[in-house]
This record gives sequence, structure tokens and C-alpha cells, in this order.
Amino acid sequence: MSTTTVSKPARTAGSNDHSNRSAGRSAGMTIVVTGLLVIVALYFIVPVYWVLVAASKTSEDLFSTFGFWFAPNFALWENLTQVVTYDNGIFVRWFLNSVLYAGVGSLIATYLAAAGGYALAKYKFKGSNLIFGIILGGVLVPGTATALPLFLLFSQLGMANTYWSVLIPSLVSPFGLFLCRIYADATVDDALLEAARLDGASELRIFHTIGLNILTPALVTVFLFQLIGIWNNYFLPLVMLADSQLYPITLGLNNWLSQVDRLPEFYELTTGGVLLSTIPLVIAMVVLQRFWRGGLTEGAVK
Repeated sequence: MSTTTVSKPARTAGSNDHSNRSAGRSAGMTIVVTGLLVIVALYFIVPVYWVLVAASKTSEDLFSTFGFWFAPNFALWENLTQVVTYDNGIFVRWFLNSVLYAGVGSLIATYLAAAGGYALAKYKFKGSNLIFGIILGGVLVPGTATALPLFLLFSQLGMANTYWSVLIPSLVSPFGLFLCRIYADATVDDALLEAARLDGASELRIFHTIGLNILTPALVTVFLFQLIGIWNNYFLPLVMLADSQLYPITLGLNNWLSQVDRLPEFYELTTGGVLLSTIPLVIAMVVLQRFWRGGLTEGAVK
């Protein structure tokens, strides 16, 4: 009985060389991308690390020891205690003011942006494109350019140097409305809205039960942008406020920093205050990032 042997075609040297070159390019690209990501990570992490190190030093150690390493005298807890107790706890007042401005302002601004973006994306009416164009123009206008006109307006209304003078301008987010409009147009299915209308749901109920759920990743983005923007806002409170009891944390820390030439111990107060001021932003990023992951994978499985 004869047996027929079928031999597999041998891979040529050219194909092996091509595979090796492809693997080499892939490995090289991985190294480049990893290197760039490490550089970007260091760019953001190093300032936070320096603040932590500086907040653990006394005024003498801050200038006499290496800036990126801890001093033998670890004074972090003493510095933080001094921050929250100085001048009858004025820092705590500034911190709560920032929570009010940023927290309430971000929540309301996000809701208004979602409502406006959803309406512009899902309802066709005369002048909608003009309104959207005006909103795009608002995105291009820097906040510093509107601070003085807002001050003159609030002064005429008798609302300057009040909580409202900082809170009300924070309730509007042209970028947030723009983002919500784009996201709603791409993700909210018209057929889903029609099905809800056939079931007898009102437009407000459709928006709150369907629209807001689908828009969650965009809402988280808008909320974080607005939260960080309001929390770090300096120029608007500087123009609007004269009473130190109404200061947000940025204006209060700058007030302390302006006194370091006369009183060096304000270095300890300033660095400790900066460290405490970053905690709410870190918590917000850690807590809300899961909504981004959930939104990105929302349509991946049925």
C-alpha cells in the first residue's frame, strides 16, 4: 500500500524578514508611546508630589533642604493644623465657600447644559442653528473678558460683593451645552423617544428618564470641567468680592501668599492650604471616572 506524503510549503526567507521588521516596528512604537505616557504622567504628578513635600516642611526647611525630598523634621500635621486654625478658621470658611460656588454651580450648570443641548439636538425649531452658533461664539470668549462687564452689571443690581455675584455667572457653561448637544445628537435615538411618546410619557419625563441616562458620560465630563474651572477661578472673585469672608479658596491662598515677604510663616500656611485644596478635585476624579468607563462600554454588549 502506497502512502502519499503532502509536504507543507516552507516559509520563505522574505516572509520571515517581513515578520521580523513588523515585530520590530511594533515594539519600537510601544516603547515610544510608553515613554510619552510616562512623560505626561510625570508632568502631572510631579507638581502634586512637590506640594506634598513642601507642605511637610517648616519655613526654614523649605529653603534649606532639597525641594523634592522630605526634611528630617516632618511637620505635615502641624502645618495642616495651623492652616485650619489660623485666624479663627478662616481657611475652613474659604473652603466651604469654594464648595458652595463649585458644587452648586457645577450641578446647576450641568443640568442646564444637558437640557439645552438635548433640546437643540432633538427638537427642530426655527432659529435653532442661530442659537447654536451664538453658543459656539460664547465658547470662544474667555472668562476674563466678561469679568468687568459682569461686575458693572452686578454693581448696578446691588449684588456685588455677595455670594450671588460669583455663583450666578458659574451657572452658565457654553462649552457644556455645546458638548451635550453634540453627544445627544450622536447617542440619543429618535426611535427610542418616539416609543416613549407612544407609551404616553411627557417630554420632561422622557428627558429625565431617558435623555439624562444616555447623556451620563457627557454630563460627568461637563460637571468635572465646570467643577475644576469654578474651583480654580481667581479673576472673577477678585473683581467681585471685597469681603474676605466671601473669598473662595484660590483668592484666600493668594492673600496669604502676598504676605510671605513680611511674614515667612505664611509659606507653611500657603503650601498646606494648596495641598488641602487639591483633595476635593482628586476625590471627584476618582469617584466619577467609573461613569466614563460605563458610558464607553455601554453599547458594547446587549
